[in-house]
Amino acid sequence: MPERYIQAQTTTASRADAENIARVLVERRIAACVQVAGPITSTYWWKGAIETAEEWFCFAKTRADLYAEVEAAIKSVHPYEVPEIIATEIVAGSADYLRWIGESTKEQAS
Repeated sequence: MPERYIQAQTTTASRADAENIARVLVERRIAACVQVAGPITSTYWWKGAIETAEEWFCFAKTRADLYAEVEAAIKSVHPYEVPEIIATEIVAGSADYLRWIGESTKEQAS
């Protein structure tokens, strides 16, 4: 079965938190690359009120089978009570780039 790849993303309140999440995911080899972008402005419901905050995005490229580990790692270092952690399947991409994602993430259990 061909490998499936995803882009997992989260947001944080500071660039330092975003960079920490990026480093944790790459050091653990559960993401091949994490891009940090921002600042952005987010508007959302929280505890019965509309909030607006400046945030930073983290976009992690990884294998679909590593999603649970990515989610757990983000939660372990994320300062938010309920962090955004979502993933989108990569439906197409350069074969060389997708192969690099697979080679840059930790080996699958046999």
